Formats: sequence, structure tokens, C-alpha cells
Amino acid sequence: MIWAPARAAAALLILCTPWAPAFGQDLLHIWNAAVQRDPVYAAAQASRNADQERVPQARAQLMPWITADTAAEIEDVRRTSNLSHAQTRRTGLWALTLTQPVIDIGRWGQLEQSQFIARTGDVSLAQARQDLILRVAQSYFDVLAAQDTLDTILAQKEAVSVQLQAAQQGFDLGATTITDTYEAQSRLDLLNANELQARNALQVARDQLAKIIDEHPRQLAGLARSTALPAPEPNRIDDWADQASRANLEVARAQLTAQIVEKQIDIARSGHYPTLNLYAQTGTASDRGIHGQRNGPRSLDTAVGLQLSIPLYSGGGISSQVREQTSRLQQARYEFEAAKRQAVQSTREHFSGVTSGLAQIQALRAAEQSSLAALEANRTGYEIGVRVNIDVLNAQQQLYETRRALARARYDTLLHSLRLKAASGMLSEADVVAVNELLEPTETTLKP
Repeated sequence: MIWAPARAAAALLILCTPWAPAFGQDLLHIWNAAVQRDPVYAAAQASRNADQERVPQARAQLMPWITADTAAEIEDVRRTSNLSHAQTRRTGLWALTLTQPVIDIGRWGQLEQSQFIARTGDVSLAQARQDLILRVAQSYFDVLAAQDTLDTILAQKEAVSVQLQAAQQGFDLGATTITDTYEAQSRLDLLNANELQARNALQVARDQLAKIIDEHPRQLAGLARSTALPAPEPNRIDDWADQASRANLEVARAQLTAQIVEKQIDIARSGHYPTLNLYAQTGTASDRGIHGQRNGPRSLDTAVGLQLSIPLYSGGGISSQVREQTSRLQQARYEFEAAKRQAVQSTREHFSGVTSGLAQIQALRAAEQSSLAALEANRTGYEIGVRVNIDVLNAQQQLYETRRALARARYDTLLHSLRLKAASGMLSEADVVAVNELLEPTETTLKP
């Protein structure tokens, strides 16, 4: 779902301002905490920073290299006749060498490849950020859904308790049979068991959110029942599919992977090419001694020149590397095509999820009104004796199940809208702000 672009600037301003809502926490507050504390996203940032270092490392292979070497030797000379000691020579050697690559196709290929690797790191970080938005939204709405389920069960328990009391009073007065009491008590016992399960599900959902933000959430802003959810804009699935095939981040990463392998083929082929290096060296290779009879000034040897290296035969290893990388390039291109198809399929799935979700919400709203009317009619019929207790209990159950389904459908539709943006490569913090504007403070206090 494409939100208004004008909200992007406001999103950046809000995201840069640490604050906590007076009523508790909303989606934006949870998102700010997740960006700072989520270890999965932090790991992606570290991985991206590591990938960026590939560029200076490759560039360094084309820069001058300066090395200093030194050695000290002791030469013990003995006679061959009786191995008696003749003399000992002590020498000291040193050299300072500068090497500058002049022609090296392989190293230039590595530099170009490293730039693709760095861009892949940027794309992977963008993917991790989108994934964080989806994980935060999923966990946030899972908590709200679990809380809605618990609230619905508690409300249903209260209604069944009233019905149980009415059945007991009717039995005491002789107006009804004990069966009505048993039916209401059975339904209440079942709701007690469901309440325990709902409380556990709520705790699990809150723990899942706490794993992301490293703290247990407080009271969360909820989605108002009267809030109308926006439809996708544009409301044409082909436009979204075309956008996904071009801008999906997984597609972009697969394309960069193919380009990296293409460069690896060039690097492998460069093993057949000659290399030319400029070198300059100064030092001493004199055998003048350090002290003793042969001590004295030693010569300083300096040399400047070009070194040409022409590979002649490598046992077929270079040709094998070229064939290997050619096959890997075919693999990367197939994976690129698979990523495009998956992006289009995911986009169509989530677009359908939004549109069908909006239609489902409308149908469930109508079903809620019908269920409420049916419940009132059954209550009236029970009071005048044309309906039995089980009819009222069934009508109550249908009403509350419809309300739970309606709440879940609204959360799922919002999540589909976010996943639709992610599949199209457009999900950002502005979408978090847009969804957050649909929320409002709730009266329910979440308990651990």
C-alpha cells in the first residue's frame, strides 16, 4: 500500500526524536527501540561495514608496496681434512624495496568486483531494515490480536455468567430444567480453559516483541474499531508486479551476485595474461663483515627497473577456474530469474491479501451486526419461552468468534499492505509512521 509521500519528512523528524507516548507505547516507539537494540539488524550493519572494506583492500593491490628486509648471518668455515676451525664470517644485509604494479588485469578486475560486493552489502542492509519493519509490525499486531482474544473471552465469560445465573434462577423457580444450568456451566468451564490458553498466548506474543526491543512492552496503542483501512494505491496489480520485478531488493541482490561472478570470470582469465611491475630497491648485499679483519665500509646497491612476468603453463588450473566460474555464472543468472518470479508472485499474493482482506473486513462487520441481532432475538425468545438456553449460548459464541475474526482480519490486512511494499522494494520508515497514525490509545492494560 503506497502511503502519502509527504509523510516521509515527518517520519524522519519523528524517528530522530526519542520520545514515549504518555499512554504507553505505539508502533513508532517500538520501531525506534528495535532499530537501536535488535541484534539481527545490528549484525546486518556490521556485515555491511565489513563488505565496504573490500573496496580499499582491492585498491591497495594497485598502490605502491614498500618493504624493508634485513638479515644477519654467521658463516663458520672449516677445513675438509680434519674439520678444524678455519674462520668465522659475520655479515649483515638489508634492503628497501618499492614495487608498483603497472599492468595487472586481475587486480583491476578485483577492484571492480569489490565495488559490486560493497553494493551488495548496501542492499543486504536495506533488506535487513525492511525485515525489521515486518518483524516489528508482526510482533506488535500479534500482541494486539492476543490481547483482543483475551478480552473477548473475558467478555464472553461475563455474558455466560449472566446466562448461568438466569438459568439457576429459572430452575429455582421451576421455570426451566437443570439442563439449562448444566449447559451454561459447561460453556463457562470451557471458557475458563480458553482463558488460560489465551493468557499464555499473550505472554508468548509479548516475549516475542521483547526479544526484538530488549524490554517487555507496556500498554500498546490499538487499532480503533472504526478505523477504515486504506486500499492499495495504485489499485492495479500489474503496476505492483512490474515495480517488484525491477525494484525488489532480493532481485537487486541476485543481479549484483551475477555481476560479481562475471567479474570473477575475468579475474580467472587474467591468470593467462602477463603482468608488469615497476620496482626500485636499495640496500647492501656486500659480504663485508660486521667486525674483525673484514670489517669496513660496504657498498650500497641500488636498482630500478621493470619486471615482466608471462605465465606459460599452470597445469590447466586457470582453465579449470574459468570453467568453474562460467558454471557459477549460469547458476547466478538462474537464481536472478527465480528471484524476479518470486518477487512478482509475492507481490500478487500480498496485493490479493490486501484487497480480499478489505472485502473480508466488510463481510465480518456485517456478520457482527447480524450476530448481535441474532443474540438479542434469542435472548428475547428465551425470556418469553420460545428459545432455550443453548440457543442463547450459541448466539453468544458466534458473536464473539466473529469479533475475534474481525480483529485478526484487520491486523492481517495491514501486514499484507506492509509486505506488499516490501515485495516492491519500497517499504520504509514512512510506512511505519503511516500505520502508526491509524492507532490510538487503548483502555486495556497488559499484564505480565
